Amino acid sequence: MTANKRRAALVAPLILTILLGGCVSDSGIMPIAAAASHPPAVDARYSAVSDGAYVVPAVPAGDLKQRYMRQLVDDPTGQPPGTVVVDPRNRFLYFVREGGKALRYGVGVGKAGMAWSGTADVQMKREWPHWTPTDNMISREPEKYRKWAKGMDGGTGNPLGARALYLFKNGKDTLYRIHGTNEPWSIGQAVSSGCIRMMNQDVIDLYGRVSTGAKVVVLPVNGSDSAAAVAR
Repeated sequence: MTANKRRAALVAPLILTILLGGCVSDSGIMPIAAAASHPPAVDARYSAVSDGAYVVPAVPAGDLKQRYMRQLVDDPTGQPPGTVVVDPRNRFLYFVREGGKALRYGVGVGKAGMAWSGTADVQMKREWPHWTPTDNMISREPEKYRKWAKGMDGGTGNPLGARALYLFKNGKDTLYRIHGTNEPWSIGQAVSSGCIRMMNQDVIDLYGRVSTGAKVVVLPVNGSDSAAAVAR
């Protein structure tokens, strides 16, 4: 190799580096290769989880809203430890702990006219639960639900998600559930057929804390004083 060719071989990478550096500083846009190696960070609470035969995918960073992420707060409910309190108006679920504290989770709630409120208890708990739409759901949206009239096995595509808590009142099934969802973007929204939905990572966490027979208080959504007392 001649001296001129050797100098050209040494200078070319330097020129390329300068040009790329100019692109970053002038445009403020990271080169594609570098951008691909640094995707948006996912909060550790909502990273992918291996759960039995399934893998719960990480919640996309764009679907995480700080307000609705799991966190320990001062208990605003006045309920005894071990109680679950759902505040549909503010889209929060509280699990009451000792020492005046509560774990607060974000939830999605029922559409207008489909919400349920009252006091119930957790009579059953299920991992990766089977799901069957109610008769009302089928009659309301037959094209969407009729094909599942005999039910859907548990799995990552099941609308009940990774866990479900079944709410009973006076021994009778209310048909309302606290469950996971494969639509994390819906947390904070009023989009369900009445049930309380949580991010799968959150419902797995709650499931491990709630005992069968635990008291569940679902507050009214109409902005009553009892709901306001829970709002934070």
